[in-house]
Amino acid sequence: MENWKFALKSIMAHKMRSLLTMLGIIIGVAAVVIIVAMGTGVAKSIEKSLAGDQNNVQVYFTAFSSSGTAFGPFGTASTEEPILEEEPELTDSTLKGLLEIDGVSNYYSSISNIAEVRSGNKKAENVTITGVSQNFFAVKEYEILAGRQFTANDYSRFSRMIMLDTALAEKLFGSIENSLNQTISVNSNAYLVIGVYKDPKAGTAIYGMNSGGNAVMTNTQLAAETGMKENSQIFVHVEDVTRATEVGKAAADYLTKATGLKEARYEIYDTSAMLEEFKSQMSGVTLFIGAVAGISLLVGGIGVMNIMLVSVTERTREIGLRKALGATRGNILIQFLIEAMVLTTLGGAIGLAIAQTIVFLLNVSKALGERIAAEISIPVVLGSLAFSAVVGIVFGVLPANKASKLDPIEALRYE
Repeated sequence: MENWKFALKSIMAHKMRSLLTMLGIIIGVAAVVIIVAMGTGVAKSIEKSLAGDQNNVQVYFTAFSSSGTAFGPFGTASTEEPILEEEPELTDSTLKGLLEIDGVSNYYSSISNIAEVRSGNKKAENVTITGVSQNFFAVKEYEILAGRQFTANDYSRFSRMIMLDTALAEKLFGSIENSLNQTISVNSNAYLVIGVYKDPKAGTAIYGMNSGGNAVMTNTQLAAETGMKENSQIFVHVEDVTRATEVGKAAADYLTKATGLKEARYEIYDTSAMLEEFKSQMSGVTLFIGAVAGISLLVGGIGVMNIMLVSVTERTREIGLRKALGATRGNILIQFLIEAMVLTTLGGAIGLAIAQTIVFLLNVSKALGERIAAEISIPVVLGSLAFSAVVGIVFGVLPANKASKLDPIEALRYE
């Protein structure tokens, strides 16, 4: 206890020097904690987004068109690879055959496009317009907040009807209620707003990748307007998520055979597998970024060692006096180690407090997204304080050892 009192007394005797010494530790701990907290928040947000779709396996056509364009789960891309086969037309009867596959409880098809949406003098750019089949709302967990869904007549008549997500409705009309039965322009084409829906993934990291907003219309209308195939993207709803990959592959094999493909085929985009891969990659990225930020802790540790060496020189007579009064080498060693540890741990605590304040402000301001919350976990708190203490011990060994080896007689003569 006496050593702790000596350590605190020494730190308080040189407040400014102690604060400057701790600066590296403070910045290091704050940086590491903030980065890890943000990484944790984004990771949990994406996990939540993907977790809700683990029962929905995307089946997509993979081949090369006559123009040398590769089809994949996220659209198309130019390629120099050999041409295989054209994407086949999927009929309703072919798609209904998916329900005969063991484990498939439902399905829907969709196509998507990016558009500029306008309402009067207000506009939203880079809006994702998704053309969906009639099964869409039966499979997806979308809540209809106002208005109605698409009817069979909307599909057969190629009606220019559209449904907006809550964010887009509020952006264009100020409120959900005001958006109903309003006419908007989608790439200069007029559409009637018949409903507003809420996406469970709204505000999450994946949802936030598209800042323009989202809207849905019938796939028949979007296909007619863009020339795309109505059923380019197929999603099968799997009853048992543990069988998602197995059932998804069965669906892909079925579509490949049903359409008579010889070289090209249908593949799956497995959300469950992607979620596991994402968790692994995110952990590695967070660890790497945290380690880079942690370098400042080592720099701070070197600063502590430097100041402690100066302190040993300044307190040579004090050390000599303590030894003359019976203090052992071990007593002196422990005193300076404790002093270094207190210095770095105090710096770590201040850095942690700063990090918590910044994380709180980030969450209050929703700087990361509507539903993305940076999170400081208990292990991170304890780990940052423990690492700060370890830095103090490691970088305090040299000064403490130097102090403990001072000859008491020579030390008392020191001026």
